[in-house]
Amino acid sequence: MNEHENFAAEAEARRDRPARSWSPGESQRQDMLLRYMGAVATAAARHAGSEAQAPTAPVGGTTRSRPSTALPPPSPALRPGLVREVMDVPAAALRDDLPYRDIARLLAREQVGALPVVDDEDHVVGVVSESDLLAKVAFEASGHRPGPIGRLRERRLYGKARGETAADLMTSPAITVLPGATVAEAAWLAALSRLKRLPVTDRDGRLVGVVRRDALLQALIRDDAGIRTEAENRIEACCSSGDRDTVEVTVHDGIVALTGRMAPADAARLVAEVEGIADVVEVRNLLTAV
Repeated sequence: MNEHENFAAEAEARRDRPARSWSPGESQRQDMLLRYMGAVATAAARHAGSEAQAPTAPVGGTTRSRPSTALPPPSPALRPGLVREVMDVPAAALRDDLPYRDIARLLAREQVGALPVVDDEDHVVGVVSESDLLAKVAFEASGHRPGPIGRLRERRLYGKARGETAADLMTSPAITVLPGATVAEAAWLAALSRLKRLPVTDRDGRLVGVVRRDALLQALIRDDAGIRTEAENRIEACCSSGDRDTVEVTVHDGIVALTGRMAPADAARLVAEVEGIADVVEVRNLLTAV
């Protein structure tokens, strides 16, 4: 059997191999991930729309402002839930003059992969991660030096790896979020930046907390019991006492089923109300006409 036939046989064997069975709870995790992605996508679309509608400077005019990676104030159209409600306070941080060995100790003590770097007035000026420290060690151990015509990225990494303090090693500017931003906006920013933690700053750039990606996930995805409670509250608010007694609500994986008897017009209004609840994937109208 030649090399090509060998490769083809191995590929065929891999295709025929039975797929690994999902672990317990995998279906629920996949569903939560899809719902999370939907919320993030909605936030991204609204954010892009707000940028497209932003006013531009007049012809011949100039605008000067300090570049910022913080999100703008939340739009009222976005779903409820603010970063300030889920962020961790106080937030651990590194002083910009902290030596790299102390940085490694602090990362290990806090059990995190990255920490924000702040100046003397607590302004966030960058972020130092384990990757930054590992790059330094790797360059020092290899003894490699980029040549005069070496790639620009390699030369930058080498220059950064020669640093001894947080200010030398950090990635700057830091990607930050405002405490008044919505959870969905922060989740979109974390996904876009591939970050597990976002520093939270006030409008002057001072550190006020940190928000974790898993906290954003939990805030975005409510369990079925929470959805059912809100659906029952909507029924209480928009239905007559007679209809309330006949309608039953069940929720499974974000899918709401409405059963009972109700006038068609009232049923349509109720379905619309329940469809407006955050995290509802689908509403199944099983109501029969009276």
